[in-house]
Parts: sequence; structure tokens; C-alpha cells
Amino acid sequence: MTGGSAAQATSPVQARRRARSLALELVDALSVRIRDERYPAGTRLPTEAELVAEFGVSRTVVREALSRLQAAGLVQTRHGIGTFVVGLGDPAPFRVSAAQMSTLQDVIAVLELRMAIETEAAALAARRRDETHLARMREALDAFAGAVDDGRDAIVPDFQFHQEIARATGNSRFVDVMSALGAAAIPRSRLPGTIERSDEQTAYLRHVNAEHRSILDAVALGDAEGARAAMRMHLANSRERRRRAAAAANA
Repeated sequence: MTGGSAAQATSPVQARRRARSLALELVDALSVRIRDERYPAGTRLPTEAELVAEFGVSRTVVREALSRLQAAGLVQTRHGIGTFVVGLGDPAPFRVSAAQMSTLQDVIAVLELRMAIETEAAALAARRRDETHLARMREALDAFAGAVDDGRDAIVPDFQFHQEIARATGNSRFVDVMSALGAAAIPRSRLPGTIERSDEQTAYLRHVNAEHRSILDAVALGDAEGARAAMRMHLANSRERRRRAAAAANA
């Protein structure tokens, strides 16, 4: 990964797009290291200067990437000290770790829990959201789409979208539960960080983001029942996909 030097002058818009793309690449690289526990929970990430040197990007790119990781609940910045790995969810009395998502049945169980919690969160978000919440949700969906276009797994923006729904409820307990579940609650986080992706998988990810868009549309309209139904359908579809996979494995 490198910022490189442009052979010709670029416009401010092109420069911003390039910086955003580099930031997303850095987010992916760091999130894979966190999921693989090369950066275990509680450890401090390399400094901005070290990340700049290792990845060949600007401080602006590093700061945007760290901001996205923090929004996804993977890291926490302590001003004057550094940025520390939270892991796949904040430490809490209730926590679902990657080790507890080791089988398809584990994944299905967590999806059922999420259906119970997130359908109501979506309804509350529709009633209580403001423009800042909506902007952050749209940013997460744009980041998801960009990740799919670039052949990346989109786990961080996927989790970020669901966490933004929780924040929009105005009830910190929903945020606490999502943080406790962490990015491990996204079923794709069980897969290796670098896998060969088929056209079918790419189409599936685009469909997932279309479901996200339906949830966002209902939330933006203030349609609580529509948001509740869209979230339930989204999570139920994911559960059924895993149920079919489990049945096929057993067969």
C-alpha cells in the first residue's frame, strides 16, 4: 500500500477519493490483524508515524482509518496515550468472542439474538434519528459498496452500519449490546481475511447492502414499522443462508 506520487496534477475531488480508498485499504489491513489476534485486545496499535512508514500513506489517511476502526468498535483512542485494540467488541460482562462463533450453529444463535434486539433498535432509530445519524449510516453503506467493488470483505462497514442504527436509538444500552457482540457477530468475520471471492459471493454482498439500504430508507422516512420489518428480513435472510449451509454440511 503506498500513496505514491502522481504523474500529473489531480483535482481536489480525485485526491479525496484516493485518500478515502487508501484509508479503506488500511482499515482492512488493520482489522484483519485484529481478527487474527496479531494485535490482541488491550495492546496499543503502532503510532501514526509507524503506520505512515509501514504503509506508505499520509497521516490524514491513517487518521481516517483509525476513526473508522473506532466507529466500528475495534479500537479506542486515549488522547495523549495512543490507540488501543478493543478486539471484536468492548470488554463487558456479556461478550460474544470469535471463539464462541466457531460453528454455524453458534452463528445462527447469535443471528437470532440480533433479530430480537436489532428489529426494535431499527424501529426506535426511525423515531429518534437525526441528520448526523443518517449521514453516518450512508457513509457506512458507501464504504460497504466501495469494499465490494474493490474485492474486500466489507466486515468493518457492515458492523459500523448496525452500530449506527444502535446509536440512533438514543439508548446507550443498545450500543453496549452491539459493542459486546462486536464485529464477530458479522458471520463473514469467521472467514479468513484473504479469500478468493466468486461472482456469486459478490452478488450476495451487493444484496446484503441493498437490504441495508432498505433499512436506511425506512429509518430516514421515520417509518418505525417499515424499519422493523426491513431489519427482521435482513437478519432472517442471513440466518436462513446459514441454516442451509448447516443442513448441507450435515448431509
